[in-house]
Amino acid sequence: MALTFELAPAFSPALRDGITALWADVTNAGGAVGFVPPVTAEEIRPELLKHLVAIEQGRARLLVGRDEEGAVVATAFLVLNDHRLMKHWLWLYTVMVHPRLQGRGYGRDLMAAAADAARSLDGIEAIRLTCRGGIGADRFYAACGYKEVGRVPDAIRAAPGDDRDEVVMLLPLGPAAPAPSSGPATP
Repeated sequence: MALTFELAPAFSPALRDGITALWADVTNAGGAVGFVPPVTAEEIRPELLKHLVAIEQGRARLLVGRDEEGAVVATAFLVLNDHRLMKHWLWLYTVMVHPRLQGRGYGRDLMAAAADAARSLDGIEAIRLTCRGGIGADRFYAACGYKEVGRVPDAIRAAPGDDRDEVVMLLPLGPAAPAPSSGPATP
């Protein structure tokens, strides 16, 4: 099964509900996407609304991955910088792949689609993200080409007595990789 990625899809109640359900499923499976389990869709909706306002204001783009049935199974939000000296890079937030699909390479596919989406935006030269330390997310992002550029010790309190580092990672964007050749080159 291959996922289909779309940047800036038309928004609908079904898409909203799909993202909300994905976010709850990822969190409740232990994913570090701004909440700790257990979480309900109602708890997630206000945070999703913040992303949607940024999209409406032109400050963010939604990248959605869908399975063969059209269900939302992956997301990432590309958020542009407002600061006049930092407009050459963007933030990547709320990177999620449904737990039932994890471990099959879809996370790498999502990260590649996010890099391609960022390259399609004028003037973007890099992607920056943060992740929660201690769960292996930094190793995953490093395997996708990101470099650790900073770490804030104990910045994230997952629970009383469970403080985690906030890891800052950066991916400089070069040109997109060429598509693989489908046959021998012709002179």
